[in-house]
Amino acid sequence: MSGVVGPSKGRRSGARLAEVARAAGVSKSTVSRVINGEPYVSPKARDAVRQAIARLGYSPNQAARTLAGNRANCIALVVSEPGSRVLADPFFAGVLRGAYAELAGKRVQLVLMMSKEGDEQDLVNYLCGGHVDGVLVVSLHGQDPLPRTLIDAGLPAVVGGRPLGAGGVPYVDSDNFNGAVAAARHLVSGGRERIATIAGSQDMAAGIDRLSGWKRGLGQARLPADLVAHGDFTPEGGAAAMTELLDRAPDLDAVFVASDVMALGALRTLRERGRRVPQDVAVVGFDDLLTASAAEPPLTTVRQDVEQLGRTLTWRLMAELAGEDDLPPFVLLPTALVVRSSS
Repeated sequence: MSGVVGPSKGRRSGARLAEVARAAGVSKSTVSRVINGEPYVSPKARDAVRQAIARLGYSPNQAARTLAGNRANCIALVVSEPGSRVLADPFFAGVLRGAYAELAGKRVQLVLMMSKEGDEQDLVNYLCGGHVDGVLVVSLHGQDPLPRTLIDAGLPAVVGGRPLGAGGVPYVDSDNFNGAVAAARHLVSGGRERIATIAGSQDMAAGIDRLSGWKRGLGQARLPADLVAHGDFTPEGGAAAMTELLDRAPDLDAVFVASDVMALGALRTLRERGRRVPQDVAVVGFDDLLTASAAEPPLTTVRQDVEQLGRTLTWRLMAELAGEDDLPPFVLLPTALVVRSSS
């Protein structure tokens, strides 16, 4: 994903459009709406575009001809995970439901795309090829340059979860740190003293922030934060990490698991090892997916509103496409502890 396809024949008008957008400090989609006389553009943005057009000597009539029929009325939701995992994980289903709900009545289509290793350039080429007006990117790993690449190419993008790569990329996230602090404090208040954690992937902000919050909560109680095992946000990863923790510390009496999906695997391992929940080991998850209340026993967890995450992501992108002013660079959604029978 080091770049995008270079300009081809007949693309000079598009390049000039990008120049107008840069000069006006808005997106290419906003320039398009101003040129075509479409609504949903703020007066400030409309004036900035008109001044940039005049300053650059760009012909609105020429631009209008170039842009005729060029509005895709479609946005993409790109999930940086294998398709098999996306379709099986209820977290992604919740984000998708929220995105669809936010688009209701807007006559904008949503296309779901999975990014896999080796197809990065094809993905960028498709997204920047006029098929979509903007992109939602979810489940980024590491320093993935995809959002910055899209934005630099003039395609608006918003990320679900704090991106670890280049700055200046708008994002929407849940308050993972304070949610994990609340989980640790809950376990401490229940008299637990040997509290472990199954941390999420450390190439993702959610995994990093939830681990930091757990450490903070135990530190406030002057308890050791040495029992850490890492999972990959899958049931299998949670089960394997729970096995590792029990082998290392048979006396552990509580575990904070960085996702409900991993917590289901941890519960399975605890049953197999003859540990009663919560009598022997208290368990707290994170997400409050539908599977949490249906677990055996029902899972105490930190609730993040996944559908609201999808809705807010989509709102932020659509607001930028509409040329709204003073949009927040990021939105942090609240989390809350939901106490059930597992702790």
